[in-house]
Amino acid sequence: MSTRPVKLGVIGLGPRAETLLATLRNFPQEECRVTAVCDIAPERIEKILGIFAANGLPAPKSYTAHRALLADPEVEAVLIPTSWNSHLAIAADAMKAGKYAGIEVGGASSVDELWQLVRNAESFGGACMMLENCCYGRNELLVANLVRQGLFGEIVHCSCGYEHDIAYELVDKNGCMCERGLHNLKRNGDLYPTHGLGPISKILDINRGNRFLSICSFASKARGFKRYAESVGSPVTDFAMGDVVTSVIRCARGETITLTHGISLPRPYSRDCRVQGTKGIWLEDARGIFIEGVSQTKTEIDVAGNPYFSHVWDPVEKFYDKYDHPLWQEFRNNPVGGHGGMDTLSLSAFLDAARNRTPPPIDVYDCAAWMAVTALSESSIASGSLPVPFPDFTDGKWISPPPAAKISKWDLNV
Repeated sequence: MSTRPVKLGVIGLGPRAETLLATLRNFPQEECRVTAVCDIAPERIEKILGIFAANGLPAPKSYTAHRALLADPEVEAVLIPTSWNSHLAIAADAMKAGKYAGIEVGGASSVDELWQLVRNAESFGGACMMLENCCYGRNELLVANLVRQGLFGEIVHCSCGYEHDIAYELVDKNGCMCERGLHNLKRNGDLYPTHGLGPISKILDINRGNRFLSICSFASKARGFKRYAESVGSPVTDFAMGDVVTSVIRCARGETITLTHGISLPRPYSRDCRVQGTKGIWLEDARGIFIEGVSQTKTEIDVAGNPYFSHVWDPVEKFYDKYDHPLWQEFRNNPVGGHGGMDTLSLSAFLDAARNRTPPPIDVYDCAAWMAVTALSESSIASGSLPVPFPDFTDGKWISPPPAAKISKWDLNV
């Protein structure tokens, strides 16, 4: 495989772009060079150019129109940390220009825009990868490795989600909101499904021998955002978003997945992951794994004097030495970069695919399936929580099993 530097453009220079660029500064110049940046706001360009200068890095070209950057022959791949309403359209334009597009996470506003993304990927020479860093989390990859080695038996059920009290980030006393706040104001569905669903999808071989068939979603009453908005004196208080949105996905191989979205009520952060097989289970919030024949089973006596079995959680750390995923065996002694090193791994995977013009490990079909949850959950809730079918964005290609060998070390399906 080639080790030449990837000539990289960055479209959208807000806070997420700054964290991605901070992580990229850890990469050797032999691996990537940021040659162009773009934003519609000149002050953001000035800020980013100042960061380059302060770090002694060559100044990239700057653009205020993304299509002008995409026409630059010195750019072969782009990162797109723009708004939810724009990043899919920009990614489609990037692929039309033959570029590799790395998009940030977030749900889709419609199924149609996902079909457009897929058709552009199939018609032109580019590719699209979602930079879902949680797919490269240490525990998520540990569990994927345990599943691949058969220690969990046959997988039956999984759960995941995004539960995080961030009301304070989305509305202020003047009623002003970031784009994400506006989505929560107007929409009612699972707006942020991919942090949990991405790793679970890889474990379940979604789009590679398995697929999502249908989703059924429910929304609770909406009180959290209203309570917070009133507490800071905001004139905007009535949000459409239910405080807890619960969805159930049915898969072609018979597994079920429960997703939970809740960002407006007090609680510690969780991605709420659970992987349940016939021989073992991982529960994120317990920081525990139980594997039949490996973990401890105690014999207890109930109040009537009858014996019963009591299963005991093993801490996930117990499995690191023997079962750490190969990527983390290589990376664990120097986990640099944002989000505990997950940003470094997801960016490395994207750059490797762009450099070698190989399929990215999180491809356009993954992007479409995971992001469709948002639009489909909205439809289900609006219909009184009726089941809604998932489109088959692969047009039947999902039926093929995963490849027998890795495309690269970044491949998450083998």
